[in-house]
Order: sequence, then C-alpha cells, then structure tokens
Amino acid sequence: MEKSKVLVVGGTGYLGRRIVSASLSQGHPTYVLQRPEIGLDIDKLQMLLAFKKQGAHLVEGSFSDLESLVRAIKLVDVVICPISGVHIRSHNILLQLQLVEAIKRAGNIKRFLPSEFGFDPARMGHALEPGRVSFDDKMVVRKAIQDAKIPFTYVCGAGFAAYFAGNLSQMGALVPPKEKVLIYGDGNAKVSIMDEDDIAAYTIKTIDDPRTLNKTLYLRPPENELSQKQLVEMWENLIGKKLEHISISAEDFLASMKGMDYASQVGVGHFYHMFYEGALTNFETGEEGEEASKLYPEVKYTRMNEYLKIYA
Repeated sequence: MEKSKVLVVGGTGYLGRRIVSASLSQGHPTYVLQRPEIGLDIDKLQMLLAFKKQGAHLVEGSFSDLESLVRAIKLVDVVICPISGVHIRSHNILLQLQLVEAIKRAGNIKRFLPSEFGFDPARMGHALEPGRVSFDDKMVVRKAIQDAKIPFTYVCGAGFAAYFAGNLSQMGALVPPKEKVLIYGDGNAKVSIMDEDDIAAYTIKTIDDPRTLNKTLYLRPPENELSQKQLVEMWENLIGKKLEHISISAEDFLASMKGMDYASQVGVGHFYHMFYEGALTNFETGEEGEEASKLYPEVKYTRMNEYLKIYA
C-alpha cells in the first residue's frame, strides 16, 4: 500500500521534530510547514534544513495567510499538528481553528491529528481552573473538526518522559533529586509515561490504519503505567540509595497555587489531576479508543527503568 503524504505543522517544536523524524523513518513522504514567523530564529531554520537533507519537503505557509495553508495542505493526505501546549488560551486554539478551516477548504485530507498528546480533554470536564481552559479549548477544536466532517485521530494519554520521569515527577526540576523526593499523596496513582520518540512512532503508525480512523489512540503501554512510588523505587535501585520521601497532601498541594503566576497555576492543576486523581489511567478506553501497544506490538517502546539509566 502506498504510504500517505504527511504535513507536520509545528515541525520544529519539542514533539513536532520527533514526529517529522518518525514520519521519515517509517517511509512517508514528509512535508514540514516553514512559517515566515520564524524570522531570524537560526536554530529553527537549521532544523528545517536538516529535515530537508533527510528527505523532507519544506513548504511555505502562514497562519496569517489562509490560502497559503490551503496550498500546503493540498500537497498531502494527512496533517499532524503537534503545536506546543505552552501556547495556553487564545493563541493555540486560534491557530488550530485556522488550520481546521484550511483543511475544510482544501477538501482532500484523509486524516487530521490535532494538538493533543496529553490528557484526553473529553474526560477533563471536571478539571480545575485555570488549567481547565486548555482542555475546553481542545474540545472546541474537536467540535470544529467533527462539524466539518474531517477524518481524525486523537492521540493522547501519556506524560512526556523528559518532564515526568527523569525528574521523578518533581515540579520545577528536570533532573532527579539527590536527597529528598516529594511524593504526591500516597504516591500510588498510576500515570502513563512515555519516551517522546515512542510517542512519535505510535503517532505515525496510526495515520494509514483504518482501526484508528475517527478514534482516540491512548498511549498506555502496560509496562509504562507506573505510580510515582514505583518510579522513585526504580531510581533508588539504580543508584543504590534511598531518598527521603516527603508526602504532600492534595489540600497542601493545591494551596501552593496561591500567589503563583498563571502558567504555574496551570501546571499545579495538571499535576494534581495526573498524580492525585490518576486522570491519565483511571478509565477504560472504551469502544471509541484503542491502546497503542496493543495495536502496534512491533514498536519496542522504552521502559522507564531503561530510560532512567541516562540520568544515573
């Protein structure tokens, strides 16, 4: 079967660059949107040129020029938009709604994968403010996709390993603590954590798969569904040393939001849902969802005990 042509929007981003690489490595004709907005960002330009050397096609387009997006979209079969969740509130949602409109006008797309990759927003109607807005925005984008009858796959359900594993899930740190580790509640809520390259590999696997058409792909491989305590124990076994465990109650954790800036409050809320509620794993996937490792057993995903070794 001929492989779909893929356009990655946000290909120089944290996850986007990995999706470009996965698309190329899995043999898809791969296009990367080159936006004039990069201006004098030499790092992004060098990354785009590196993709070109690897066989990707660079195609110019701007969110401020709808017709340029339509032209770019008409070159491909699939659009993937891993725009960073850092763009909280209006910026992210406006870009994605503009992209939905361009896909609708182009009329040729077999599959659209919008910016998801974390919590399933359809299950986060109870989420705390102010972080709830990012889930509400994603549901607005989903409604626009479905109202336009655009074929889709939503990929969600995993915490990025670099943000949640290497630091033993400590807020405000990217490397493991040396002496003391903060444990959220009893530390037993299960969290799905995945290497970002594996997330990209699974994402590309879905795009020509009829089993994931108009469905959600959940990134919940069984061996990577871990509690924070299990993650900390892996690290302690690796370094041959016990850390001091300091438990923080849900009430105290949420109280820490007071006085924080907006982005930090969003982070605390998301951590709460992840580590106190187990919101990535506390449900069955149901008929509208598929679990990635079951569909694609050929993907040799990285286990977290292996992942942590680079930090030791």
